Amino acid sequence: MSAPAGATTAASPTLSKSQLAYEWLHERIVSGRLGPGSRLVLSQVATELDISVVPVREAVRRLEAEGLVTFEKNVGATVAGIDPVEYLYTMQTLSLVEGAATALSAPAVGRSDLDAAREVNGQMQAMLVDFPERFDPVKFTQLNHDFHSVLFEHCPNPHILDLVHRGWNRLTALRGSTFSFVPERAGESVAEHEELLQLIENGAPTAEIELAARRHRSATLEAYLDRTDAHPGFPIL
Repeated sequence: MSAPAGATTAASPTLSKSQLAYEWLHERIVSGRLGPGSRLVLSQVATELDISVVPVREAVRRLEAEGLVTFEKNVGATVAGIDPVEYLYTMQTLSLVEGAATALSAPAVGRSDLDAAREVNGQMQAMLVDFPERFDPVKFTQLNHDFHSVLFEHCPNPHILDLVHRGWNRLTALRGSTFSFVPERAGESVAEHEELLQLIENGAPTAEIELAARRHRSATLEAYLDRTDAHPGFPIL
């Protein structure tokens, strides 16, 4: 029996049925196609992927362990909402450590790095054509990570760099793309990227670079909290 069009990943012979179901559901949750509160009917997912319910149940349990799915009495599996306080803590931490990593990396960021970062930022800018109809928040978020990686990966302090990687991973676990919730931040983010590049290019003091990187991260947090009307009352760094 052939797999449905929506399950193209089934073509991989090395992909287990449980992994297939996990990746299929994970992509839809982090992209916002399955929003918070959406009910996951295991039999429907199994039919869509042309597999049995058992691997779907295993995939859902894995998503539950990652905090992306919850089980409710008399309802079943549903897509979890974002805990605004947890998101706040993650973004505040990332603002601090990524700002520090970017500043410490700055002296080692060369012309090829700046060119690579501008190339990525140009791709992000191109995605804003016909905004918001053709805007892909998940792809935009990946490009956003690629951009910042160029700037912080030269950080000479491995402990700080490890914390940055953990912060990005934690954001993915909370929800893959903030830009799914605040797409209007996309244009501002691209402009702030160029300002950050100019600071590094012009040899600005590390303290100035760190502050700019922290403000860039905090602006996204502020936009998300305002949009979701979930401001916890804590100061934004």
